Amino acid sequence: MSDLKIENKYVLILAAIQFAHIVDFVVLMPLGPTLMLDFGITPTQFGSVVSSYNFSAALSGLLFSTIADRFDRKRLLNIAMVGFILATVLCGLAPSFILLLSGRILTGLFGGILNILVFALVTDLVPFRRRGKAMGTVMASFSVSSVVGIPIGLAIADAFSWHWTFFFIAFFSCFIAFWGYKVLPASPATETAKPVKEVLLRFLTMLKKTDYLRAYSLILMSAMSMFLLIPFLSPYAVNNIGIETYQLKYMYFVAGLCTVVTARAIGKLTDSQGALKVFSMLALLSIIPVWIYTHTGPMSFAAYLLLSALFMTVVSGRMIPVMTMISEVPEVNERGTFMGLLNSIRSFGTASATLFAGLMISENASGQLAGFESVGYITIALTLISIFVAIRVYKLSKNLAVA
Repeated sequence: MSDLKIENKYVLILAAIQFAHIVDFVVLMPLGPTLMLDFGITPTQFGSVVSSYNFSAALSGLLFSTIADRFDRKRLLNIAMVGFILATVLCGLAPSFILLLSGRILTGLFGGILNILVFALVTDLVPFRRRGKAMGTVMASFSVSSVVGIPIGLAIADAFSWHWTFFFIAFFSCFIAFWGYKVLPASPATETAKPVKEVLLRFLTMLKKTDYLRAYSLILMSAMSMFLLIPFLSPYAVNNIGIETYQLKYMYFVAGLCTVVTARAIGKLTDSQGALKVFSMLALLSIIPVWIYTHTGPMSFAAYLLLSALFMTVVSGRMIPVMTMISEVPEVNERGTFMGLLNSIRSFGTASATLFAGLMISENASGQLAGFESVGYITIALTLISIFVAIRVYKLSKNLAVA
């Protein structure tokens, strides 16, 4: 088997691992209307359940990033997959809001570690000239989760209950974990064990490093501009647009199918045209569906499918050129720690955005969600600011590539 075929096989496995923990995270959002009704919770409480995963992932990312370069990454990946599977089973067993919240916190701990390891291994195993395509493949897992994972998860919830959705995720994750265990190569540590004081000092130095701060800022704004809206798309669709709960799985299937195709295309375009140009184009284009979605009222299901497909395609597609730019910023021996910090900051941004949006959005007397328009304006502002930050990061990554 050629080196390129082997490389593609590694990328496919890492994409499958990414798919497993992303499905676990994103399936909770379309289950929002069901969970709010089942537990009798408010939009703010639902936002806390969604954000708890990412706050937990942010904490695990901070802690894990201090040791990420000191151990074999494949071994760490295997351990994290086992923990993730067990935590997902606990979510399925949760009989109450509090226990589900606790389960999501535990799942986030392992999900955050998996996200770090996947991107660190992509960077380890794929040269920069092909990394845009590899990042596009891995990040297409978000789209595939919409096409396959979410519709199946929602169908299971409709047929049985939402508890079985999590049991199903844990079941297929076992096969992915075994595949990765058998096929992925070892990824030796890039540094030897050091005293805790020295590790923490290095950690703080990297956190404050000027070049890295630009990358942290870009990922923070990109994440927040997505998750101010995404967790509440389903409740808004049901309460304000007039979409039936059972129709949500079809929206995720259609929108996800579109983004599966466009994610790979965006990855190739990033390699050929440059990450900054592609990101700027997608960022500006994303303003259109964001404004329409946050200001719309009742519409036909066909129109809703078209709007959702455009929204998911451009909003999620922005992360491909962003991660491609950022992946070239860290030095080789700091890559694992950097990815840990990056993931932690992204998780903190998504969690904060979800919690903030939950506080801004309320349910009025007629059962509709109010305040979504204001959240849309904030999203648009963050998107525009992120373009200027991306310019700085892109210049930095090109300078480092030349050096």
